[in-house]
Amino acid sequence: MTLSTTRSAVRAGVLTTALAALLCTTATAVSAASADESRSARPASVQAEVPAGVTAGVAVFDRQTGAFTEQLNTAAPFRSASVVKLLIALDVLWNRSPEALSAADRARIDTMLRGSDDTAASTFWSANGSGAIVDRMVTRLGLTDTARPPATHPGYWGYTALSARDTVKIYRHLLDSAPAATRDYLLGNLRQSTRCATDGYDQHFGIAGSFNRPWAVKQGWSGFSSGGCTAPTAKAAAAAGEPEGAAAPAPAGADAVDLSRPALHSTGVVGAGDRSIVAVFTLHPGGTSYGKAYTDIGRLTRSLNVPGASRPAGTWVGTWGSGVRVRTQTTTASGAMTTLPAGVEVLVDCQKRGQQVSQPPYLNDWWAHLPQYGGYMTNIYLSSPENQVPGVPVC
Repeated sequence: MTLSTTRSAVRAGVLTTALAALLCTTATAVSAASADESRSARPASVQAEVPAGVTAGVAVFDRQTGAFTEQLNTAAPFRSASVVKLLIALDVLWNRSPEALSAADRARIDTMLRGSDDTAASTFWSANGSGAIVDRMVTRLGLTDTARPPATHPGYWGYTALSARDTVKIYRHLLDSAPAATRDYLLGNLRQSTRCATDGYDQHFGIAGSFNRPWAVKQGWSGFSSGGCTAPTAKAAAAAGEPEGAAAPAPAGADAVDLSRPALHSTGVVGAGDRSIVAVFTLHPGGTSYGKAYTDIGRLTRSLNVPGASRPAGTWVGTWGSGVRVRTQTTTASGAMTTLPAGVEVLVDCQKRGQQVSQPPYLNDWWAHLPQYGGYMTNIYLSSPENQVPGVPVC
């Protein structure tokens, strides 16, 4: 969207402190995008680049060489959030084939892994012994840093302690030791991860946003109030409020797992033949928005040396505003595909003119194509100094 003829004058006279901050964000996003291109060939000895204020545990394991290419705080335990659903699903299928599941249980596993459904996880947690599920899987898989939720929160499966290196063990078991039917069924669900989880959170951050398919992911989040996509249903919100809603006060003890800071995790396999296993666990300062955490874990994941990974083309650009919609075409009358988490960074591969949009005092008729969504957003909500994003080609 090109501004009206008065736009440059308006920008010169009305530029606010908030907009100036947005322009700084754009410069950071564009420079980060440029840096991403050079990082794809980084030597394995270079560690992950962790954004300021973020606490991270990272492990990347190359199954082709049998070696780690990235290791950072790999033994540090984090509250698992929904990543524990991997253990819940494996426990259900231990000594049982997927074909032996009831239709109801199969549907629960499908939605638990694809849409990170909390109600399904809570059903299995209650029916199969709660914390005993974790105890069994620790023994079966030889996990060293994994532990059931603290005694103060026994029903909160999302407070299970889990580390990056134990997560690599879980995926290695699934890929190399589990029965083929179990492997294919569970990974098949992880490959069908939906952008919008059943609780209304956009879950295609980290691995899913940093690399082209093929990938299979299980993500986790805890301690955020809003996650973009559609508003959660009352049922989903109630389920999320038990294990993964408002964060709990941290228990006493130097080695206690942090239950208070917002958590965002991305785990899975990447590349042809599921070559690399990636585990990225992050904690963010209190009050961090979902869009900011989403952006930070994206930048961290893109900095990693992940053998076999293919990176999407385009430029990463910051956004502003809340409830920004991604649409099927370059008009506000076209269908809304989803909404963006407020303030999130997006990948733009090209831009084109469409309907003029007004956000006083600005007008803009340029629209950005977001390849990872397969749709368009108005450029008026991109943190760019001009109506057209510099360096991004025309569609």
